[in-house]
Amino acid sequence: MVGGKWWCFGDRSSDDNVSDLDPILLVSGVGGTILNSKPKGWFGLTTRVWVRILLADLEFRKRAWSLYNPETGYTEALDDSCDIVVPQDDYGLYAIDILDPSVLVKLLHVTDLYHFHDMIDMLVKCGYKKGTTLFGYGYDFRQSNRIDQSMDDLKEKLETAYKASGGKKVNLISHSMGGLLVSCFISLHSDVFSKYVKKWITIATPFQGAPGYINDTLLTGLQFVDGIESYFFVSRWSMHQLLIECPSIYEMLPNPEFKWKKQPEIFVWRNRSQNGEDLVKLETYDPSGCVGLFEEALKDNEIEYNKKTIPLPFNSSIYKWASTTRKMLNSVQLPEGIDFYNIYGTSFDTPFDVCYGSETDPINDPSEICHTLPEYSCVDGDATVPAESAMADGFPAIERVGIPGAHRALLRDETVFEYIRKWLEIEEKSSTRVKTSKVVDVGSA
Repeated sequence: MVGGKWWCFGDRSSDDNVSDLDPILLVSGVGGTILNSKPKGWFGLTTRVWVRILLADLEFRKRAWSLYNPETGYTEALDDSCDIVVPQDDYGLYAIDILDPSVLVKLLHVTDLYHFHDMIDMLVKCGYKKGTTLFGYGYDFRQSNRIDQSMDDLKEKLETAYKASGGKKVNLISHSMGGLLVSCFISLHSDVFSKYVKKWITIATPFQGAPGYINDTLLTGLQFVDGIESYFFVSRWSMHQLLIECPSIYEMLPNPEFKWKKQPEIFVWRNRSQNGEDLVKLETYDPSGCVGLFEEALKDNEIEYNKKTIPLPFNSSIYKWASTTRKMLNSVQLPEGIDFYNIYGTSFDTPFDVCYGSETDPINDPSEICHTLPEYSCVDGDATVPAESAMADGFPAIERVGIPGAHRALLRDETVFEYIRKWLEIEEKSSTRVKTSKVVDVGSA
């Protein structure tokens, strides 16, 4: 039963009186939303393409690989028989709860895929009720953070939460890139944000970019899951071919206008010929100069899809779009009357500068970089976003808190939960163990 739903895990909703609680909307980050491939016609099966463990790479290449359309600003799947959609089950919570909600993942308890799961459980224990005071917002994270569809959908979610709770303003909790999406929403729809939002808590947001992480993602790809699970997951190379066509990734490049303590850089040990002799040089690229390196390294990048060769070089159209997004993010201002709180991760080595090749094994041609694992120079952060970037929100925060923790692990960190309960003025009402997700998609496993 591919694409079917299994309703045997129970409902985490509480029957307690929740009239005194303001609604909460959870907003995911990049890679933090289930994506399905849905046939455009009457026939065919809906298939989960992100996230899945079994058959992950095969289904990902077939259904998720995409091309950016500069005329519309949208990234569109190469599989033109299907649409990439976000499931809306469980009031939007299903898509951001356990990212591979199959029985296998639940039995093995693959922690990396338990995304907002623990936070949802914590909030339910505090008396929140799904569909009345607790909602989720997952979105197609391939797209730009300011694309119309994402903005319209977020507006609709805020309106839904506001009305379902009897006209109470919403408390937003965003993670990672979700904070940039919310920032774009404020810039474009400040009046709507003021009307519906009371408090905004952001966690691990790359306000000024994620230099080492994103620079390397555009050059060599991304390994989303580590350890033995990675052998069953989407390969680094397959992820690379998707992400170089995704505006959201370009929008998280290091902000060249931010006053970094030290400018993030890419280093390349290059083998250059001079007067007939080989000469090894260390070349340095700052945030502005990196574009030329991206263009050189990706000039011959291509994929084979349906027996066709499709070029995938560095996309200058996306970069121009992302540059406009960056200007928007640099000038956004928080509306008056909104309480803003920022949680950022610390105590983990976090990629900042990236180096390819070495003095003894230099890069001969820039295209070799795409098949080379980098060496990082690290700074303090959450292993993905430097603390320096996550702290620099530019808003008048009620409180900023650095908490030792890794990027995704912050979503299940008890200290994070303590601050959320403090800021929202809530407490757990039950010590009873809460059951797991209500909606489980077993067929797509």
